[in-house]
Amino acid sequence: MTKGFQDKTRQILLISGSDRVKFLQDLVTNDLGGLAGGAVYAALLSPQGKYLFDFFLMENNDSILLDVWSDHAAGLAQRLTMYRLRADVRIEAVEQKVWRGLGELPAGAVGDPRHANMGWRFYGSEAPVMDPLDPAEFVALRVAHIIPESGAELVVDDTYILEAGFERLKGVDFRKGCYVGQEITARMKHKTELKKGLAKVIVTGDVPPMGTEITANGKAAGTLFTVENGVGLAQLRFQRAKGEMRAGDAMLRLA
Repeated sequence: MTKGFQDKTRQILLISGSDRVKFLQDLVTNDLGGLAGGAVYAALLSPQGKYLFDFFLMENNDSILLDVWSDHAAGLAQRLTMYRLRADVRIEAVEQKVWRGLGELPAGAVGDPRHANMGWRFYGSEAPVMDPLDPAEFVALRVAHIIPESGAELVVDDTYILEAGFERLKGVDFRKGCYVGQEITARMKHKTELKKGLAKVIVTGDVPPMGTEITANGKAAGTLFTVENGVGLAQLRFQRAKGEMRAGDAMLRLA
């Protein structure tokens, strides 16, 4: 059975022009060589290596379709335009609907590259053949598989993508050439041990607002983000995130 819904939180940017592939290849965290095999998940970082935007990229005839959180679309288009310089690249927002779902892929859909259990994505003016799906099912799925999201666990100018699990989610390639923020990301990969990271926690009691500080033994241990059905995603300091923790009136422990 195929189930899905229209995801109205997404905006499509169309990247066209003869230099589109090289232009994006020099900027984003993943290798655009993967476009031949389907969707590519990637991010654009600040020169300091911190998260700015994440998105999906797909080939679309003589252009590249970029699927980004709608609240980030204008800012991303502006940032890409800043980097364009004299390259033959055009960046435009288009009225393209985004559909997400679970089950057998409809004709023309692409699998979510982050995790096989995250289903499919479909782009078009008309919905594919599918039964209705409650979007909350995707919230539970991404919590279960520790998948961060724009506007929640991914914090602009704060998050480092390796601490957010981008290597596990196939959102960064360490064999490609340089990109914005590459030096810091590579140093974190090869020269340091991550002291912080995204983890799944069991939440007991009243769920506090997203972004509530987590404490352990009276010391700051991280931040609680999305919670669904008593399970949450938290950015934790590994050395302190042991035993029982607290966020507001809720008690937390590692899942």
